[in-house]
Amino acid sequence: MIHQLTDKKSKFILLVIFFLFLNSINFKEKNFIFGNISEINVVGLDNQLNNAIKDNLKYLENEKILSINKEILFDQISNYKYIENFKVLKLYPKNLLLTLKQTKFLAFTLKKDKKYLIGSNGKLIDYELFSEITNLPIIYGNFKPADFIILKEKINNSPIEFNNIKSFFFYPSLRWDIQTNNNITIKLPNKNIDNALILAKKVIDNKNIEGSTIDLRINNQIILSNE
Repeated sequence: MIHQLTDKKSKFILLVIFFLFLNSINFKEKNFIFGNISEINVVGLDNQLNNAIKDNLKYLENEKILSINKEILFDQISNYKYIENFKVLKLYPKNLLLTLKQTKFLAFTLKKDKKYLIGSNGKLIDYELFSEITNLPIIYGNFKPADFIILKEKINNSPIEFNNIKSFFFYPSLRWDIQTNNNITIKLPNKNIDNALILAKKVIDNKNIEGSTIDLRINNQIILSNE
């Protein structure tokens, strides 16, 4: 009987110690989770851009790590048009890590005498930020970046190589012309662009037409000229 009472007392003491231990952990976890941000790290771009974004996020320092307004942070990062996507990681208790992915630059264009890059995210990006970028095709006309993204996808799925194109022309009729590095102009129709690109490649492969024009605007017709 005395032995049983001793066992029960020992178990009770162990439970009390265990309970106090859990409370201690919970208290530490609360302090751990709700620590203030003391360091923000930005990675993924070149050092100059990483540091510029980091400087603009300094307002987050000394904020509670769980009180960050994700929508505001998302809007702020989205203002950097050269960013394709990003990920925010909270490194408890007090660090924040932003991993950024830069958009792929597809072409140049001019808007009101200002030069822009077109990103794969469908945004116009100030060329002055990336003036070392060269060897991209140029786009003329009043087009929407989203429409160009659609055209590029069609070219990617066609036998025409995007790297062999030096310029694009967009017309008010919502139609595109393409000019290759060999100065071959391909006049595309408004519809059935996929088929037109296949036909254009067949003509280019079968004929010596450098500097010529392939007019595919009329359905089921191929018109060659030396415009």
